[in-house]
Amino acid sequence: MVQSEGEPILATAGYDHTIKIWAPYSGTTVKTLQHSDSQVNALAIKNYLAAGGFQSIRLYDLNASTNPLINFEGVSKNVTAVGFQEDNRFMYTGSEDSRVRIWDLNCPQPVCKRMFDCLNPVTSVCLHPNQVEVAISTSIGGIYIWDIKTDHNEQLMPESNCSLSSIDISPNGKYMAAINNKGSTFIWDLYADEKKYTKTLARLRFVSQQRYGLKCKFSPDSTLLVATGGDGTARLYKCEDDFKLYRELKIDKFWMWDVAFSNDSKYLFVASSDGTARLWKIETKNIEREYLGHSKALTAIAFRDEFIKPSN
Repeated sequence: MVQSEGEPILATAGYDHTIKIWAPYSGTTVKTLQHSDSQVNALAIKNYLAAGGFQSIRLYDLNASTNPLINFEGVSKNVTAVGFQEDNRFMYTGSEDSRVRIWDLNCPQPVCKRMFDCLNPVTSVCLHPNQVEVAISTSIGGIYIWDIKTDHNEQLMPESNCSLSSIDISPNGKYMAAINNKGSTFIWDLYADEKKYTKTLARLRFVSQQRYGLKCKFSPDSTLLVATGGDGTARLYKCEDDFKLYRELKIDKFWMWDVAFSNDSKYLFVASSDGTARLWKIETKNIEREYLGHSKALTAIAFRDEFIKPSN
């Protein structure tokens, strides 16, 4: 068993073909999972750990062996996004094959029950708090909001001649953010129309990175937005203060590829291209802990501050 009740889980992965499971507050490695066929592009933790790589989606039981529990079939090119519905009824994935897939996890052998073709490579996917719509960003700068029950979709193009790197919706459902390869971050207000479909109202655009924009993510309490990039910074913005800059976390030279907040929104885990993950205390801007052990760049990080039940 990986952890006792109440202990959190941190997972990191990247280009060294391994996934490391950490006890995040002690900094010790609990388990190393092999992902031998490719790099890992995306991670998500719920009852299981999902990992997306090149033409691969794997599900791991963290309470069992280091081998994958399930290998999902039928995905080509790089899988760039993975995530779970809040009650673990389905998993969603996005890929450079231009498709977003919804996988039914209630079946003994999970199957793809929904699929949406974006016509261009998918760079990021997030699930709306209503659990029935997903926001999707693409390599040509387009955004889709897709209702997985009705198949209805809305489309946006915030800026042409760019690639969107990441998209996220605040847990309170009020805002959507996206960041592009030029370092620009876009903010929309969200509201529901008479049919309950999510609509957008453009709010802000600002330069959050001096180099390539990589990741944007809202904090669990919806008070902060973090934007990271190739300039070695993670910049945090106050949502209710018109997204004014609140804190800047910085390392030298390296790209900050992925982030995860602690559940209380006071700490930030960052995965960087130097092969190191770091835990920052946001208020003081101090690095509280470094997670060392990967031999190549880290591109994915996931955190869960809940107990995972043992497998039967």
